[in-house]
Amino acid sequence: MYLEIVSPEATLFSGEVTSIAVPGVMGEFEMLNNHAPIVSILREGNVKINGSITLDEEVEDKFKKTDKGYWLPINSGTIEMKDNKVIVLAD
Repeated sequence: MYLEIVSPEATLFSGEVTSIAVPGVMGEFEMLNNHAPIVSILREGNVKINGSITLDEEVEDKFKKTDKGYWLPINSGTIEMKDNKVIVLAD
């Protein structure tokens, strides 16, 4: 699936991923390929990205590399998934 993470300052990531887990207001949830359409508000926590991804040098310092992928700490945001494309608006 295609993921795009956008902050007020810049696009932090855009590319193919295998899964994404986000801190929803009712708890963390994960989306895989061909997930049903969804729109949700995000709370403070980590956006967890899995897959074979490459980050741009300008934004690498915003992400934390783990053995399971990359984590991006956020304060809040929204997420939309539709037609196998995920857009995260992160603050």
